[in-house]
Amino acid sequence: MLPGRSAAHCDQPVCVDCAGITQDYHCSRCGSETEHYRQNTCARCSLRDDLTVLLRVDDALGSEATATKLLGALCGAQRPESILTWLRKTGVRDLLQRLATGEIPLSHEALDEEPNSLRVEHMRSLLTHHKLLPNRDHYLALFQRWLTSKLGDVDDADIQRPVESFARWHHLRRIRSLSTDGKPTRGPVHSAKQEITETIKFLTWLKLAHGRTVASCVQADVDTWLADGPTTRHAIRTFFVWAVKNRTCTNITIGFRQAKTVPLLTQGQRLAMLKACLTNNIDTLHCRVAATLLLLYAQPVVKIAAMKSTDVILTPDGPRLSLAEGDPAPVPEPFASLLTAHLAARPNMRTGSSSGSEWLFPGYRPGQHIHPNTLMERLREIGIELLGARNASLRALVTEVPAPLVAEMLGYSYQVTQKHAAAAAEPWSRYAKAEMRSTQQVLPGRATGL
Repeated sequence: MLPGRSAAHCDQPVCVDCAGITQDYHCSRCGSETEHYRQNTCARCSLRDDLTVLLRVDDALGSEATATKLLGALCGAQRPESILTWLRKTGVRDLLQRLATGEIPLSHEALDEEPNSLRVEHMRSLLTHHKLLPNRDHYLALFQRWLTSKLGDVDDADIQRPVESFARWHHLRRIRSLSTDGKPTRGPVHSAKQEITETIKFLTWLKLAHGRTVASCVQADVDTWLADGPTTRHAIRTFFVWAVKNRTCTNITIGFRQAKTVPLLTQGQRLAMLKACLTNNIDTLHCRVAATLLLLYAQPVVKIAAMKSTDVILTPDGPRLSLAEGDPAPVPEPFASLLTAHLAARPNMRTGSSSGSEWLFPGYRPGQHIHPNTLMERLREIGIELLGARNASLRALVTEVPAPLVAEMLGYSYQVTQKHAAAAAEPWSRYAKAEMRSTQQVLPGRATGL
């Protein structure tokens, strides 16, 4: 501990002996020199005492008892004070007791039976992080629970039957396949929920307004529905593509919805935001780094939130970013210094876990990255227009670097980057592969004026 201040240099912290402090800061239980939490014991020993009583560890049968496992996991937190604070929240102690005594079996299925709450999900993350529960796809599990509830609310069999077939044989099968392949499922789950919800709305309207089902639906019904409502109604397109393919209905066609406008910042607005993130003290460091990844590399916020610390590759020539399967992208100054500082001081590294997090932006729950919605909200609070900033970044990059190279280095499809290049009147379609490779070093420094 360095509780004192140097007499020669008032701002320099010094140890107890050098400061002449006579108070004993050693824990009476473990002997470590640290701040006392309760009487003469440290926070970790105080936590162990509380949990031993709460979980009835002394009555546990064998070293492999659930109570013993929970004690070891919770006391292993790098910051035990956070666990002590968490134990004061309503329902936490009761949940822990029920897990320790076996009233709630140590399984995902048993936790699924509990009322859905942040308390239960935090407990699940904690147990998964400490290997007391196996890993599972969080979004797939939430979708399965949501689907059961959603279908249960539909009373009409003429509506429920086709929707259930569509949801289970198209969406659920696809999401399970993505999960098995290790691909992210948050986006597919989100779009699946919207498409299922809009399909239920349409079929309900069709039955009430015209007395028809999906089998007797005609093109005029669909056209009327799409013309008289918000653009989210176009989400029924996937259902009808599936229904026609499976002969649930015939002769229904819905084209792709074309966006009327494309949010786009000017280059001046984008560079002003970028300069502020790199030079000003905007919010916290991790928000500045996330905003720069959006403004400089055109990365979607969902992808930024799920980046791992290993995606930052430290080399003698400076850090590089692995954003796709292609070559790592260079990181220009001053962002290189900002990124390195963030990597060394990531937030939420000591809450509920005994080891470092693999995520570049760790979340509040053990073993989880920051939720994309939380990150989106933080970036909006500091004045970042998310979609307009990403489009402007892509537009700037493809005017300086061939679109296929941008796609390879930033993880976009060739169609997306070519579309932006065409809109910027710089298709680069005639550039040879060798010429494209020779321009690699200008990405992203030249495109941003850094």
